[in-house]
Amino acid sequence: MDHMLTTQAESMKRTSSVTEFILLGLTQNPELQKVLFVVLLIVYLITLTGNLPISVTIFISPALGSPMFFLSCLSIIDGFYSSSIAPKLIPDLMSKKNTISFNDCMTQLFVEHFFGSVETTLLIAMAYDCYVAICKPLHYMTIMNRPVCGFQVGMAGVLGFLHEGIQILFMVQLLFCGPNVIDLFLCDLIPLLELACTDTRTLGPLITANSGLLYLLIFSMLVASCVIILCSLRTQSSKGGRKALSACASHVTVVIFFAPCTILYLRPITSFPIDKAMTVFCATVTPMLNPLISNLRNAEVKNVMKKLWEQIMNTDNE
Repeated sequence: MDHMLTTQAESMKRTSSVTEFILLGLTQNPELQKVLFVVLLIVYLITLTGNLPISVTIFISPALGSPMFFLSCLSIIDGFYSSSIAPKLIPDLMSKKNTISFNDCMTQLFVEHFFGSVETTLLIAMAYDCYVAICKPLHYMTIMNRPVCGFQVGMAGVLGFLHEGIQILFMVQLLFCGPNVIDLFLCDLIPLLELACTDTRTLGPLITANSGLLYLLIFSMLVASCVIILCSLRTQSSKGGRKALSACASHVTVVIFFAPCTILYLRPITSFPIDKAMTVFCATVTPMLNPLISNLRNAEVKNVMKKLWEQIMNTDNE
């Protein structure tokens, strides 16, 4: 009997008493909240209307090569990633009290980091594609065929799931029995670690290392690939070099925008005032800019979109 009571007491101690979290959002200034509501709503709508038509255009146009296939997948991932955050963030700007349940918090954490991990891994495949296009142009169609590209995208999804699966298993082991106020607009690793009432001196660094080291590794590989590609351009003709540089300029720009995500997780487990600005940049601005940088600068994509739009207009007129 005593043993049963002891077991029940230990089970109660191990149960989190926090059932929901309070999100303080981006700002407590009512006027600034209204401005941010309009701005972020416009950004989110541009993200959806920019990514969806581009991804559909590339998928239904077999003539476009593997770089466009990767960019189409990137557009889809950007749309899902932004949609895991923006639909909660934007209405909360006009709400007086913003809360999120424990289960919804864990779900949001999983979804946002899953799509973020898939996107960062996909950038490696895009870097390899760019390398083959410039350094081995004669073998490009043989190496980067559709099955190979599909396999790389599939592996990005598997690695992203494994990465976030391990991370969420760590997070659900934490107990939350005290303060439940998150000074952010979403559930994220560092704020949750700060609220945990269990000892995170060992578990905390493991969780952040799972993201921080992954992002650092991928960022280093991307920078190295850009250096190799740019060095190889010196051996090509001026015309070929300009064409190759134009093809990979968007990739280099996306890598630059990836830097804030690396800084955000590769640091001590402490929140900083700049976190909100960096997080909203990664969550809303980057997914909006990716299609503009990567796709709309590409003449092939613009020509195909123009032809499809003309076909749609002609069909409607008939």
